Formats: sequence, C-alpha cells, structure tokens
Amino acid sequence: MSLALTVTFALADWIAKGLADGTFERVGGVIREVGNKQVVTWLREYGLNSSPVLTPSGSPQNLLNLVVSGANLLTSGANTAVTTQGFADVNQRLGGVEQASLGNIALSGAGLVASVANAAISGKGLADVNGRLGSMETQIGEIGQNILRNQGILQITTAASVLNLGVSVMGFAVIAQRLQEIEQQLKQAQELLNKINRKIDLSFYANFHAGIELAINAFTMTKPENRRSSALQAINRFLEAEHIYKDLTVNEFSQKSQMIDKYILTLCLAYIAEARCHLELEEHETAIRRFQEGSKFIRLLLNKYIEIMLTSNPAAYLHPQFKGQIDLRKLTKIYQWIDPNFNENTVFEMHRENILKLAQNHDEWLSSLPSAIVDRSEIKWGLFGGNPTPLTGRFEKEAYKRLPQVFEVMESMIETNHRFESYQTEIQAVSQLGISFHDWLKLTPSTEIKPDGAELMYIIPSQPLNLQSAI
Repeated sequence: MSLALTVTFALADWIAKGLADGTFERVGGVIREVGNKQVVTWLREYGLNSSPVLTPSGSPQNLLNLVVSGANLLTSGANTAVTTQGFADVNQRLGGVEQASLGNIALSGAGLVASVANAAISGKGLADVNGRLGSMETQIGEIGQNILRNQGILQITTAASVLNLGVSVMGFAVIAQRLQEIEQQLKQAQELLNKINRKIDLSFYANFHAGIELAINAFTMTKPENRRSSALQAINRFLEAEHIYKDLTVNEFSQKSQMIDKYILTLCLAYIAEARCHLELEEHETAIRRFQEGSKFIRLLLNKYIEIMLTSNPAAYLHPQFKGQIDLRKLTKIYQWIDPNFNENTVFEMHRENILKLAQNHDEWLSSLPSAIVDRSEIKWGLFGGNPTPLTGRFEKEAYKRLPQVFEVMESMIETNHRFESYQTEIQAVSQLGISFHDWLKLTPSTEIKPDGAELMYIIPSQPLNLQSAI
C-alpha cells in the first residue's frame, strides 16, 4: 500500500474538532474514529528518539537561524544609528520570519524590542517594527494557547504511564530507565515486606538489564551476522524475563500485594524489549504476533488487578471527601475499560445501594481492603502495641487517605494498557505502508520548526487505516 504521510507539530483543526465532538478518540498513542476504529493519527513524543529538524539545505533549523537574534541586532543596529536603509533591512528580515510559518516558531518579542530600543531610530520606523512585532507576539501567544488546548483535548497528561506513546520512542535506553524506576519502587516496598517476613528477589532484574545491554551492543554492530546473533541472545534473555514476571505476578495475586502493578509493568517492558529486537531486525510479523500474545495476557492480569483495587465496595471512591478529585465520570471511565457498554447511569445504578451500605456501616468494607491498598503492618498501633484491627481509627484514616492515589494508579495502569496495545498499530502501519521500521523512526517534519511548548509530533496518513484488529 502506498499512502502519503503528513508529519507535523501542529494538531490539525479537523482532528481537534473530532476529538472535541466525540467523532475521534485517543487510545494510547493513536487517534482513531470512534465508530469504525480506523486510525487517523499517530502521536509521537518529540526529542526522545528523533533527530533535529533540518532545513531543506540540511542544516539545523532553529529560532536563532530565523529570528533577528540579540547578537545579530547588536551588530546590525542595536548600538548604531539605524538609517532608513537599516529599517528596510530589519523589515525585510522580519518579513522573512513571518513567511517562515508563524505557526511553528517561538519568539521573544520582548528581547527584540529591548535590543532595538538602544538604537537612535525614527518614530515612523519604530512604530512599524513595534507594530509588526506586536502582531507576531499576538499570533505566537495564540499558538501557545492552542498547544495547551490541544493537549487538554488529547488528555495525555491526565494519567501518567511507564510507557511512551509509541513503540518508536521505546528504545532500549528508555526501557532500561523505566526498568530502573520500577526496581527502585520495589526496593522501597521491600522495607514494608521485611516487617511481615517476606522478601523480594531483585536478582531477576539484573538478568533483564543484561539483556538490554546485549541488545544495545547488538544493534551497534556493523556485520549483519553478528547483529543477528547478539540480538537472538538478547531475545532469549527477554523471553526468560517474561516467564519469570508472569509467575511472580500470578503469585502476588494470592497476596493481593503492593507488588502486583510493578510486576505487570515489568512484564510489559519485557515484551516491548523483545518486540523491539524483532523490529530492529525488520521482522514485523513476529513483533506483531508477540505483541498480540502479550496483550492478551496483560489484559487478563490487569482485569484482575483493577477488580482488586476497586475493592469490595467501589462506591468508596465516591465518598464526599473526594469531591474535586474523583467523580462519577472518572469512575465510569474505569468501568468502560472493562466493558465499553457502561455509561454513567449504569455505573450509578450499580452502586446506588453500595453508597447507602457504605454510609451505614463501612467496617465490613475496611476489613476486606487488600494489602495492595494498605497493609495492616504499615499502621502504627500506639505505644503499647496490640493486635491490629481494621476498626482502629488510624487504619480507617490511612485507607481513605490513600484512595485518591490508588485511583490514579488504576488510571495509569489502564493508560499503560492502551499504549501497549496501540503499539501494534505502528507495526501494522509499517507493514501496510511498505516502509521499513528504521524509516518509520526517521519520520519528522521536514521544514517545520518545533513550537515552544510542543512536545508531540502527529503522523497523519492521507486516508484512515483499518487496523482495528490491534486495539
């Protein structure tokens, strides 16, 4: 299939409109049509796995190359008597800036005004320059507001995730960094587990890190046979990690412990590391198959995890003290991940009686809280010790204190799942578009300059792609 791709830093108006009116939805790193699930855009963080934007001549293009910089102004008129010819030069250069797509530049008009203010210049010329600078500042201000507005429409920042928006920016260095972050969290959890005579074996992470180092070395080799041999060794390490963290996750479910989410995230990274090796070897079909197999298993684990974290009475998340933090709309989104047919009305009806139950007697709910939310051993029971009981006021206070954080973790895990599943669309697109994965990595706006505050690139096919089997 041969389709044109548009790569841009600006979210197209028709896409923003579709997101606002519900025609489109963001699922992980893709924007798709709600009805037929066809992909209309891929999102990619910029700067993590991309090279600088180049001009058609091949030189880096940035603000200093286009805008009259302070250094240039100092030599071209800031400390000199600017003549009529000088103003012609300034106007010409400003005109060049205006032609360089104001939608894609960030400019400090204040700096220019301060530099020109030192010059002995005519009133008419200054008024002309200031007028044009004011117009540019207005347009640039609107650009910044549009970026913030579009980020709000995309709702990317509403839930943090251990994964990036696309597999194209989940290189081995990023995977290693995420892995280290999870490992640190587990080390902190170890302090709690020591109190109940449980230990975490972190030695498995060393094996995972060794696999990443193998992969990094493999894909810096020049000889194809060496690359492939080392890559296969790395893949074996990642396969081993997948088996280990599957077993660890399943075991932790029996304890309903605070390690469950961390092991699930580690398992996600193991699948991604393996798939990335296949992609580097341009084995697209194998990468897709491994993602599909991983998605099914991770989805099963997450379903069970969310069920635990919703607790025996999910109406607790609608407690009045969480007003402004958690509402029915947010709770409904959790249920819609489980079953897309849920809406706010069905969720409310489901919990109508639960709300009353919680108000009348919440001791039963407190007694059933899993260790994943709050472990009894974490609570200090007073100077004289005593047997911990969920009816103790300290336990109740700590439980309610943690619920907003627990809710954010659920949102984060669901967002991670969406991103993991949407990675398949990138690989499918590469296959359907008939390009290599390495060419896909190189996609970047050819002439645009990254606007200040823009952190995303948008990859838009000339027509929507039917990749609904992936997500």
